[in-house]
Amino acid sequence: MPRPNKPKHVKRLPVCREFAPVRGEKNPHQILLTVEEYETLRLMDYQGLNQEECARQMKVGRATVQAVYTEARKKLARFLVEASSLTIAGGNYVLDETEREGMARKGRNQMKIAVTYENGEVFQHFGHTEQFKIYDTEDGRILSSEVIGTNGSGHGALAGFLKEQGVQVLICGGIGGGARNALAEAGIRLFPGACGNADAQIEAYLAGNLDYDPDTTCSHHHEGGSCGEHEHGHGEHCGGHCGH
Repeated sequence: MPRPNKPKHVKRLPVCREFAPVRGEKNPHQILLTVEEYETLRLMDYQGLNQEECARQMKVGRATVQAVYTEARKKLARFLVEASSLTIAGGNYVLDETEREGMARKGRNQMKIAVTYENGEVFQHFGHTEQFKIYDTEDGRILSSEVIGTNGSGHGALAGFLKEQGVQVLICGGIGGGARNALAEAGIRLFPGACGNADAQIEAYLAGNLDYDPDTTCSHHHEGGSCGEHEHGHGEHCGGHCGH
């Protein structure tokens, strides 16, 4: 009889499960990356573990990890070269007990969302944000919200500030590459290029129809990486589609 396929232990599920070359369009040529394949990429390419350390964390043999990792790299290369869509789902894995307990404590449908905020609107320069409006939500409803000052934190510290507040999702206008990386490292999902009334954007996000642009940048940067001088005609400087 063939040896049963042993489940691989996974410590963390992906923040985003679907990727496509163009927003709103899904290439019919879809690549499926299993959760355990994603985990080998996270552990070895992102965290820098070697195969032996990865195998120990996933509680399988080194040869198994090598095979899974090789297949994952092939799929990732195809996704990049062929400009296909990529979905992370399925596989044969067991979610780590600590992660399961954390999900149970937080609740799958509970979320803390932040918006760059000024005078009721989505502020368009992330690096110059003086206030965030932070919303506690559950099951697609807003439970409470509060406006919190950043206490003069510069663009480099804002990701850490949001992480300390327990924020899981950020909706903003223009944002630079360095800030994007800092938010990704903090595990915060980013939805840039939004504009208009802040409360309305949260309602749209919870309803699944937020109008945002993942390619939005903040082009007026100094060498330090922050946005240019604050101007109230902000859509044309940071964001790109927020006309006034």
